[in-house]
Amino acid sequence: MKNKVKQLKAEISKHIIGHNDMIDAILVGVLSQGHILIEGVPGLAKTTAVNAIAQAIGLDFRRIQFTADLLPSDILGTEVYHPKTEEFILKKGAIFTHLLLCDEINRSSAKVQSALLEVMQEKQVTIGNDSFKLEEPFCVLATQNPIDQEGTYTLPEAQLDRFMMKIIVEYNTEIEEFEIAKKASNHTFEPIVEVIHKTDLLHMQEDVQNIYIDDALTAHIVKLIFATRNPSKYGLESLENVIEYGASPRATIDMIKAVKASAYLREKEQVSPIDIALCIKNVLRHRIVLSYEAQVENISTDDVIDTLSKTMEIV
Repeated sequence: MKNKVKQLKAEISKHIIGHNDMIDAILVGVLSQGHILIEGVPGLAKTTAVNAIAQAIGLDFRRIQFTADLLPSDILGTEVYHPKTEEFILKKGAIFTHLLLCDEINRSSAKVQSALLEVMQEKQVTIGNDSFKLEEPFCVLATQNPIDQEGTYTLPEAQLDRFMMKIIVEYNTEIEEFEIAKKASNHTFEPIVEVIHKTDLLHMQEDVQNIYIDDALTAHIVKLIFATRNPSKYGLESLENVIEYGASPRATIDMIKAVKASAYLREKEQVSPIDIALCIKNVLRHRIVLSYEAQVENISTDDVIDTLSKTMEIV
């Protein structure tokens, strides 16, 4: 299966130039059966990346553009009355897929966000009196614009916690953008072909669960999460007035899942401190709520995580 990972990443790179961290993080989420929030300004290949991954794995892919007038039934589906048969017929929504891209999730109403995030947790849809289990694999990838853009709304902390990771996508380098411009103008982007099957992905997800993690590393992850709740206890007095609320127990669970998938992507048999360093920001940055004092001083959650990692470095 490890050769499959190499093939998959090589295939995705046909359409995505740069953004290696984003691709790796998305693959970590897919392999560990988690949902991912991707933040970045428009035009940074977020949709293209998800589409490329879906094609390379042979997964069904649906995209929903979130707007202020979107309804829960547009996502979940509804029962439509058929006059001839005098019966209600199920019309399935976009949620019935393998990879669901929710574009600009922070432009929709709280009611729509709540309907989606409930399905993310339960992996089943209730329409009328009937419940429908979603087919595995199932992964939601939601994009959002930076919250200072017009017409956007901040997702509540309880809903953010449903996402395993939050990825920040930056602009390409000048060299990468030159390569993008060259390929786009010459129409030399190669088509994506399926290199692994859905059943291969399911086997890979099982392999990820079986990656070994030492008790010492598990204990270190637990301490990192606890340090976000009680910084002074772990020698982080400087963060005491910076953090309003720390990460939840779900962060601990998701962190362990993420580091296992990270080790698998690196073709390792067990988790190492490198995997913790690679995953910690993506797993924690949306789960730490900063105090008013921190916001005034322009301190970010990434700054807090940097301090956390350096102070509690594994010896």
